[in-house]
Amino acid sequence: MPYESSPSPVAPISTSRFWTVGISIAIALVVMVGLAFIHPEIANWLIGGAVVVAASAWILNVQPPSVATLPETSGAPIERSADPKTAELLDRVFEALDDPVLIISGGEPDDIAGRRVVMANKAARDLLRIQSQGALLVQVIREPGVLEAVDEALFGGVSRTTDYATGGQRDRRWRAWTRPLGDGEGKGQGSLALVILRDETDARRTEMMRVDFLANASHELRTPLASLSGFIETLKGHARDDVAARDRFLDIMSAQADRMGRLVADLLSLSRIELNEHIPPSGRVDLDRAASDVVDAVSVLTQEKQINVVVDQGEARASISGDRDEILQVVQNLLDNAVKYSAKGGTVEISVRSDLSFDEAWASRMPGATRLPLVTPDRAVGVLYAAVTVRDHGPGMAREHLPRLTERFYRVEGQKSGERQGTGLGLAIVKHIINRHQGGLVVESAPGLGAAFTAWFPMVVERRDVRTAA
Repeated sequence: MPYESSPSPVAPISTSRFWTVGISIAIALVVMVGLAFIHPEIANWLIGGAVVVAASAWILNVQPPSVATLPETSGAPIERSADPKTAELLDRVFEALDDPVLIISGGEPDDIAGRRVVMANKAARDLLRIQSQGALLVQVIREPGVLEAVDEALFGGVSRTTDYATGGQRDRRWRAWTRPLGDGEGKGQGSLALVILRDETDARRTEMMRVDFLANASHELRTPLASLSGFIETLKGHARDDVAARDRFLDIMSAQADRMGRLVADLLSLSRIELNEHIPPSGRVDLDRAASDVVDAVSVLTQEKQINVVVDQGEARASISGDRDEILQVVQNLLDNAVKYSAKGGTVEISVRSDLSFDEAWASRMPGATRLPLVTPDRAVGVLYAAVTVRDHGPGMAREHLPRLTERFYRVEGQKSGERQGTGLGLAIVKHIINRHQGGLVVESAPGLGAAFTAWFPMVVERRDVRTAA
């Protein structure tokens, strides 16, 4: 929203002032002409001086110099309205600021409707969807802490910094600076307040990622590290010359080292995904092809456990907006869990569906089981979804375990996951990837019936060229 130039402070020339100066100059000229007949030489000097005085009087009294002509080194404040180039430059600077900036007018202290947006730059208009100048502040910003800080700046002359979070599927953290721009005291009906907003989401995510990584790593790495240290001390002692014990201990140490490697890799992957969770993906992925690639990648594992993987894909191409590597990670984590909890010789079923409505995407796929949404996107009109469902026929889970499945390191007690131990981060990674893709995740399970996980994502909107026949 561009600045509005204020009226020029230079007053227009009045008619009376013009005639007063003109008559004075005329009288002086008449006197000079009379003296010319008496003393010609003196008259020449007087006439010349009169012309200089008249010209000076005209310049000083009738046409005062404009502020725009003042030299920049004069030290006097430059009125921005007197210089169109300066005003235009300030307009461009105000509009180009990355942070949303607003100027709020106060009105009466008791009149909430009197708080209005006087000016807002492009970043503020886009973020807060400001349609016109003079919009109500309470319609633009609904955070009580920020509204209170604006009132303190308008009517108390108080500067303040406020941190707040916005709701929705993607939580964002903001910091608001409020400063008084009032009538000198920051109080009164004509006072103004400056509001600057800054997105602190990335900084907060980075800090939380560091804290969580240290906490989780120190907790989960303690057990394998203690095991490695114990076996190393044993091998350095009495088991040094025991070949059978040495080989057995080395196998255990290798398994523990592999576990630590998987844990560190999953922690780094989870931290990276959480850091970029608020950034929408820009790629395009065929969900059916992604599922086929994952099945091929884990074929060695499924053959070792004699697990039969049945893939059911629809005829239509399931194209979604997403990051291919992350979509592959979702399908692989779900398939890994299904294979891990399936008995030897069991079956795992994978189905891919497309062109689903919101209700169809998370409809029940496992009759008789408890169904619980773990990630639910915001409803959008006219959006179609593609879904992938991975079902196993393992031991299943009781209802009370389902809400905690996407927590870090959560494991269902009393269940064995076979020889390949997990890190407890797989479903947490799945959750954050699906959040980033604005999709959904549903689990269905019951003891003795196995479990089914359905992940669904918005499909790519196909643009069709409309051609008019000639």
